[in-house]
Amino acid sequence: MNVTRRTQADRTAATRQALLEAARPLFGERGYTDVSTEEIVRRAGVTRGALYHQFQDKRALFRAVIDLVEQEVLTQIAERAGAVDDAPGQALRRAIAAWLDACERPDVQRILLLDAPVVLGWEAWQEIAQQYGLGATETLLQAAIDDGVIAPQPVRALAHILLGALDQAALYIARAPDRVAARVDMDTVIDHLISGLRAP
Repeated sequence: MNVTRRTQADRTAATRQALLEAARPLFGERGYTDVSTEEIVRRAGVTRGALYHQFQDKRALFRAVIDLVEQEVLTQIAERAGAVDDAPGQALRRAIAAWLDACERPDVQRILLLDAPVVLGWEAWQEIAQQYGLGATETLLQAAIDDGVIAPQPVRALAHILLGALDQAALYIARAPDRVAARVDMDTVIDHLISGLRAP
């Protein structure tokens, strides 16, 4: 009996994984609107029934893809932020740079920045950003405050402000006609922003 249950669970997990692996590049390349469920199930090698058994609809599948991309980006940021054992203020700057670097990837731009707020709505998009980024941002800010790099202040409130600014920074770059110039300008602005938080 247990073997049967494990086998069914394995099949379910494999189907879900196949759908995510099929949908992720399609959503990243062409966007949510231009990808059909028929194309997703064909690429995944499963039936439409299997898709709707795993996800309520295409929107729910897209939401799962967003989670997948957010987790990948968060892992990359954590690796960059902790790559060098130095002052917390530098770790914060590296984390911000890693976020903007990730958002320059076309698939990340399309999924997280351009389609997510439209498909899910602004509030849901902000909730996802906070779900994945708030804790890590608070940790980096608290470490910088403890080290005397940033002036003491309410960490959670500051984290919300910083996350909002970084989301807008990434959107600004993604929508700019000249993204290279926009990134240079945004790096300058964010550097001044972080410098303004320094403890006296």
